[in-house]
Amino acid sequence: MTSTSTLERSAGDRLSAVRWSRAQWMLLLVVSTVLALDALDVSMVGVALPSIGTELHLGTEALQWIVSAYVLGYGSLLLLGGRMADLLGRRRIFLIALSVFAAASLLGGLVDDPALLIATRFVKGLAAAFTAPAGFSIITTNFAEGRERNRALSIFTTFGASGFSLGLVVGGLMTALSWRWTFLVSVPVAVAVVILGLKYIPRDSAAGRDQDSGHDVWGAVTLAAGMLGLVYTLVSAPGNGWGSVATIAGFVASALVLAAFAVIENRVKHPLIRFSILKEGWVARANLSAVGLFGSYLSFQFILTLYLQSVLGWSPLGMALALLPTGLLVASSAPFADRFIERFGAPRLILTGLASLTLGYVLFLRVGTSPDYVTDILPSVLLLGVGFALAFPSINVQATAGIRNAEQGLAAGLIQTSTQVGAALVLAITTAMVSGHGNAPDAGAAVDAAAMLEQYRPGLVLSAAVAVAALLIAATPKFSPGTRRRLGVASDGRGSPLT
Repeated sequence: MTSTSTLERSAGDRLSAVRWSRAQWMLLLVVSTVLALDALDVSMVGVALPSIGTELHLGTEALQWIVSAYVLGYGSLLLLGGRMADLLGRRRIFLIALSVFAAASLLGGLVDDPALLIATRFVKGLAAAFTAPAGFSIITTNFAEGRERNRALSIFTTFGASGFSLGLVVGGLMTALSWRWTFLVSVPVAVAVVILGLKYIPRDSAAGRDQDSGHDVWGAVTLAAGMLGLVYTLVSAPGNGWGSVATIAGFVASALVLAAFAVIENRVKHPLIRFSILKEGWVARANLSAVGLFGSYLSFQFILTLYLQSVLGWSPLGMALALLPTGLLVASSAPFADRFIERFGAPRLILTGLASLTLGYVLFLRVGTSPDYVTDILPSVLLLGVGFALAFPSINVQATAGIRNAEQGLAAGLIQTSTQVGAALVLAITTAMVSGHGNAPDAGAAVDAAAMLEQYRPGLVLSAAVAVAALLIAATPKFSPGTRRRLGVASDGRGSPLT
């Protein structure tokens, strides 16, 4: 009976294949391209760091700020961006923020002052904090939950993963011309997407116009201030010292502001964030998995870029070609991601993807100062590509499944905040470990390759450890109601554990 039912369901699925109109495909292309652009930007700049450091005479800690300034703006306002999209209109927020992103990209490619360069990265992060959750919720509110939405989200998130992976290749090509092109290349793409978005993104009613929706002004203020303070403290800690007065004061002040936010949310009639959303389905576990996935990978890429160019002396283009398999694996998985999720289930794919990433990090620990590409580097490159292709879309599907339309922006903001805060936290710790393991060299400085590799190795170990932690969290079993009662585990009232 079970086998027959499964066959019948499979036949039914094939007969009811998702068919979209041209307008739906164009809508999906518009919002997916912007997510890819956001991811591409982070990845491309990572490849350009050694060239930027050489030209502007910046050391490892200063170079971290070029990456972290983007994460600072992105991570601090993602939740607010998602909620504002729900309240003020997703189309409006998406197009305005994308226009700001294009302007900041143009300015970043033209400036010479390091402080201004970092400032443009911060502004781009702020813009992405609004485009990413707005784009996510545009999809979840225009495609029906189930197979149709799973397919759309799989394509959407695979665009993001592909942008991040292929950004290594594009960044290498652009840096071969000039590191400035890693900023400027985004401008024409963003402008074209704004024009297409005006035509294909449907107008939506803003919940903020409804008198019953209310506005949680103080919640928005305290959330933005608290997240900004927390992420700023995280990315400043390597330079200030983790035990310094400035770092401790930053964490304490951020905690107090976020505590005030929590009090406000529990008292206002229409809170910015409904905390009980974390109790629904896989929301909490998906967000923790995202922290581990992106946190470990961004830190690994940061060290990998410095290792290949500074230790091995590879050119940006040579590095791009060496990492091309990762991008190709992720990009080629787009047409099949939704089918994998339907056949195997998102939780299983999350576990498999995180396991693949972990193995890739562990294998890379074998590298030395004269590695063989085929035996020492390529296996990790392939495992990372498989891991990202499987885990990234599956985590995003799980993070929003079962959430009502009015809170899709919130759910999207939560998962992307977890992604960016995880990146900020792990990258900050990685930089602190690298800087503290001897004197971090300036980019382009003549340093003993073996000593430099030993300096980077603790960061490689940390990436593997973070991936293992994410894997263990994702593997946490779902207990039956009786088992939960015996263990004292809370339930959401529908038989789902609060994990």
